[in-house]
Amino acid sequence: MASLKELKIRIGSVKSTQKITKAKQMVAAAKLRKAQAAAEAARPYSSRLEAVVASLASKIAGGAGEGASPLLAGTGKDEVHLLVVANSDRGLAGAFNANIVKAALAKARALGLDGKKVQFYLIGRKGRPVINRAYPGKIVAQYDTTGAKQPGYDQAQAIGQELSKMFLDGKFDVAHLFYSRFKSALAQIPTEQQIIPVKIPADADRNAIPATVEYEPSEEAILDDLLPRNISIQLFKALLENNASEQGASMTAMDNATRNAGDLISKLTIQYNRSRQAAITTELVEIISGAEAL
Repeated sequence: MASLKELKIRIGSVKSTQKITKAKQMVAAAKLRKAQAAAEAARPYSSRLEAVVASLASKIAGGAGEGASPLLAGTGKDEVHLLVVANSDRGLAGAFNANIVKAALAKARALGLDGKKVQFYLIGRKGRPVINRAYPGKIVAQYDTTGAKQPGYDQAQAIGQELSKMFLDGKFDVAHLFYSRFKSALAQIPTEQQIIPVKIPADADRNAIPATVEYEPSEEAILDDLLPRNISIQLFKALLENNASEQGASMTAMDNATRNAGDLISKLTIQYNRSRQAAITTELVEIISGAEAL
């Protein structure tokens, strides 16, 4: 059984931890409001741009006509899949990072069963150890985000350009993006999105802009400009969603940690008081026994 001194030291230690978790919860809550607003503001633009690209692509012989951009038409193969996994650089966010990695690994296993080759491109550093253990040597590149306090379009553009170059150099055939879509502080949804080549929805023809519209320059020229931008925008949206999800998960995790610390302090305090009371009772019994002996 722990001594009174040990219990007192442990209670002090847990109280110090509780102060840290409470402070981190308040910081995450303050950051969450701004991050949530940014993520929600990016959704309409990214969705509309995706719809415009799909509409234009549907006019070019199903998106794979002669002269179509490789970012739209693809390589003609489906052998090598690049999984772009967006994680954070910090922990203490509950299962936020683990859920994204879990979704990516599940996709990798499914592709492996279909006889496809799998490679990984990492954004952030938290998912690297788990992925490297499961698929050693399959991480082909990593984008360092440690110096960035907030996700910016410049980061997304740099990642998009690097991915496009890798694709045009024949390093992979299909790229899938994994991130966490923000729903609330309590719920973040691991999401997969194919970003290269652009996936055209089955109903793109029905939702397409009427054929009477004339484009200047041509649809191909417009798509050549929009496709790289669309990749950057989808990546930027994913980074914003991840940031909001991370803050929400961090706030929830730190709130739970603060509550658990409070419960532990209560239990240790009761144990301390009982031990102290037992020690006092023992001393009184010894004093009374000594007095009676006299």
